[in-house]
Amino acid sequence: MARGRGDQGPQRHRIAYDSRLRPAGGGDPPRPSGHAVTAPGIIAFTGGTGFVGQAVCDAIERQGLEARALARRIPDDRRTGIEWVQGDLANRDALARLIDGAACVIHIAGLTNTPDPAQFDTVNVDGTRNVVAACKAAGVKRLVLVSSLSARKPELSRYGASKAKAEEVVQASGLDWTIVRPPAVYGPRDTEMFELFRGAKWGFVPLPPGGATSIIHADDLAELLVCLAGPASSQSGDTIRRRLFEPDDGREGGWAHKELARAIGKAVRRPVFAPHIPERWLYKAAALDRKFRGDKAKLTEDRVGYMVHPNWVSRFDRDVPETVWTPRISGEQGLAATARWYREQGWL
Repeated sequence: MARGRGDQGPQRHRIAYDSRLRPAGGGDPPRPSGHAVTAPGIIAFTGGTGFVGQAVCDAIERQGLEARALARRIPDDRRTGIEWVQGDLANRDALARLIDGAACVIHIAGLTNTPDPAQFDTVNVDGTRNVVAACKAAGVKRLVLVSSLSARKPELSRYGASKAKAEEVVQASGLDWTIVRPPAVYGPRDTEMFELFRGAKWGFVPLPPGGATSIIHADDLAELLVCLAGPASSQSGDTIRRRLFEPDDGREGGWAHKELARAIGKAVRRPVFAPHIPERWLYKAAALDRKFRGDKAKLTEDRVGYMVHPNWVSRFDRDVPETVWTPRISGEQGLAATARWYREQGWL
């Protein structure tokens, strides 16, 4: 049963959030939560230049770890301690180079939006099969899969269905796996939730039909992934092995849609009008977005399919054990820091 606003479930400990957020232009980074990483070991991960992948790069640099990252294009700004491998999930030679000698693999890369829904299976399912095969060929036993809360309701979207299938591939792999289903991920560099910040700047944030969602800052998610993959993961034993987690920002019951819209408005210092848009109008809006932005459309029919579901709140019975990790960035703090980054970068 999902943890909704009226079903609080077991009470968590109150989290003492670290106020030292990492703004883009400087400032102290968030502290790693959970076990301290004490020994070297190469972490290999896919999706190194993506939004979450870049946050993982930041976390690896902060902790002084060694890592190897896969990217279709190697970035110009090289990161300390990170070796880049050029390739994609269909390139088995590149995957072999990526995983060779690694202690663990974090599979982040995936397709979240496409004008051709058939591509979801090609990238998210077949790509995961290729990663699993490369792990087995290299003798790497530990795999952390970044999935999505949408996998909880695969019947709602082709994207969610592809993520559910990818989870099944990993669960049947025989590897020492952990699956992480993040809720809505936000933070510096994000272009998806940025649409909400941009709308809030103009005082208008259209919402799907009433419901609630969980969120998580990219830095918190990255610290969790590194914690699950790094040397300290061996200390966690059965508390993380062959487990499926749904992390969030620690807000009990998630965020009602209007609450989140108001919080984003506060972050950009504007009052917002946030009406709930009926499902049929969202499908019409998706058609218009495709007409005007073509293959770059953000709102697709597939996305509308899971947007209109009323409960995307992380389940309390799939919390990460507090001995392993706890979130450090509250929604209010993270949204404010993200809005500040957007302003500093000229996005708003």
